[in-house]
Amino acid sequence: MIEAKRRDKESTGAFLRRFSRKIQQSHILAKARKARFLEPRKSKRKIRESALRRSNIASEKERLFKLGKINENEFKRGS
Repeated sequence: MIEAKRRDKESTGAFLRRFSRKIQQSHILAKARKARFLEPRKSKRKIRESALRRSNIASEKERLFKLGKINENEFKRGS
């Protein structure tokens, strides 16, 4: 945790600059920004389920294309 106390006769601007510099040197903001968009890794089970889902959708589209229920543009767009 960063602590900064205002010194005697120190202006507010100087105090803010000193505080900001301490925060930048401690890399707190960099870590927070990096963690902001961090996505947790998927478990093996989730990866397998999504792969199966994609496979099932592809096979269903192929079946519908062979039956003539969807046209070539729709079939190729999703692949």
